[in-house]
Amino acid sequence: MANTYYFIGIKGTGMGPLAQILHDQGHVVLGSDIDTYTYTQAPLEAAGIEILPFAAANVDAHQAAIFIRGNAFTDEHVEVARALELGVKMMTYPDAVQDQIAQTTSIAVAGAHGKTSTTGLLAHVLKNIAPTSYLIGDGTGRGVPNSQFFVVEADEYRRHFKDYAPDYAILTNIDFDHPDYYQDIDDVTAAFADFADNVKKAIFAWGDDPHLRGLQPTADVYYYGTNPDRDDFVATNIRKSTQGSHFDVQFRGEALGEFAVPLFGQHSILNALAVIAVAYMEKVDLNLIREFLMTYQGVKRRFSEKQIADITVIDDYAHHPTEIDATLDAARQKYPNKQIIAIFQPHTYSRVIAYKDEFAKSLEAADKVFLANIFGSAREQAGAVTSAEIGAEISKFGGIITEDSMSLLMPFENAVMVFMGAGDIEKYEFAYEKLIGQLRTDLQ
Repeated sequence: MANTYYFIGIKGTGMGPLAQILHDQGHVVLGSDIDTYTYTQAPLEAAGIEILPFAAANVDAHQAAIFIRGNAFTDEHVEVARALELGVKMMTYPDAVQDQIAQTTSIAVAGAHGKTSTTGLLAHVLKNIAPTSYLIGDGTGRGVPNSQFFVVEADEYRRHFKDYAPDYAILTNIDFDHPDYYQDIDDVTAAFADFADNVKKAIFAWGDDPHLRGLQPTADVYYYGTNPDRDDFVATNIRKSTQGSHFDVQFRGEALGEFAVPLFGQHSILNALAVIAVAYMEKVDLNLIREFLMTYQGVKRRFSEKQIADITVIDDYAHHPTEIDATLDAARQKYPNKQIIAIFQPHTYSRVIAYKDEFAKSLEAADKVFLANIFGSAREQAGAVTSAEIGAEISKFGGIITEDSMSLLMPFENAVMVFMGAGDIEKYEFAYEKLIGQLRTDLQ
């Protein structure tokens, strides 16, 4: 039976994909959000899903709908408050996701880092082989009637994934992130342990992570990695090139053959290995896995590339030292003979306080580093730390950039400009692209 769903915060990176899924399943979907344009709204608009500005009157006009409340909104939010006052049917985003998880063979991907890329890769492979619905944290969602699989990104922030009960889970790693919520690494590990205890069939965990090794869920655990003495699914004979990565795979000593991905960095090999492991346990044809791994184009804001004259611009969501390591490693693999210039916007004051030294160390992998000022959040609009303090620890520091100081980036020719951050780093990227485009055109 078709229902009407109203999303409070429909542009959210999880809410938008869920709205697309329900729309694809034949339901009437609409919602509300801020007026500012976000990259997540384009798929919604393409699907014809109505997006309204926040207003209490929206709730009055759609009282018969099932309301789905975004994680970011408190009881005091104008629409949430009105919905509670009227007593309309309302569910949380995690509850709505669990409804989808319960309907089919589900695979949830969780981890401090790499979950969006891994979810995207798994969804791409499976959707080309069997009916597959998916929810990816880059704003992409798809609902298929009578799906065989449902692939979902499971977010650990504020324990949003705690009530998910998937058939399978991929756990990429556990790290201390979100210091505005979690107390320490033990608190994060406890959240992952609770999630793992809900998995029904099997868990695929990165074998080099000691925190993952310490989990003791009731489901079977298969470790993936590069250590044949400790891991179940093992990548061996790894060959990296400017075209991607090739590797052989073994499962407990059994050779599964050679695989390749048109992706870069060690983390991409591990992500692919996790996908292969899930597919193998679900008895998916390995030759089909090989074929569709090679056609993967990536997800939004994860090593997204464009070329402007002689400059390669890479846009990436990296906002934690571990993610910066992975992004710069990938850039070095693909462009070994070019200068790698990092332009990084730190995200939230609490994260910078927790990781100031680690940020500086990770950014040293670039040939030159520029920083934007710290992007705060609704919870943290100021703090006792600055981007300049990170820069002071970087030997290759080039300065603090603003939208009006893109001239700092102009001396670099035939270079790779890596813009990284989870805030509004894109505005600096756009300012640079506009200026470099104008200059290169003027020179022609």
